[in-house]
Amino acid sequence: MTSPHVESGPFDPAGVEWKPVSPRLATARLATCAITLGVPAVAGAVAALWSGVAGLWAVPVALAALLVWCVVLVPRQVRAMGYAERADDLLIRKGILFRSMVVVPYGRMQYVDVQAGPLARAYGIAQVQLHTASPGTDAAIDGLPADEATRLRDQLASRGEARLAGL
Repeated sequence: MTSPHVESGPFDPAGVEWKPVSPRLATARLATCAITLGVPAVAGAVAALWSGVAGLWAVPVALAALLVWCVVLVPRQVRAMGYAERADDLLIRKGILFRSMVVVPYGRMQYVDVQAGPLARAYGIAQVQLHTASPGTDAAIDGLPADEATRLRDQLASRGEARLAGL
């Protein structure tokens, strides 16, 4: 899938074909938001009902507003995430308002691992974590389908070994 952006700049290098992360990442993140914000909102509403204190309604209303904000924001954030494999490096981009792009040369990678918690496994997604010699340049690609995460881990590890062997 090619990037829909026509512009070329620091976040959209020319000729780069971006691969999106799985849309199931949005569902997993929304489930987390529902648990962390929805459950306390319901508890706050029950407390406000039982106590009869009108001021207590501010808590569930604020939590519900944050939950609505998550429902709007999270899918956009996930759509903005992507990665691209080039001949000598891997590009990772994310962000809507605060955009970032990380370029990781294959020769700088020390090891690559795949992680998935219980919620991620339930949605069939995983995170590929890249570790380099400098902790500040470690990068992660969250929300990859499990088979793509495995493929990418093996591909990056072999490219990294090839680049190190050539030094």
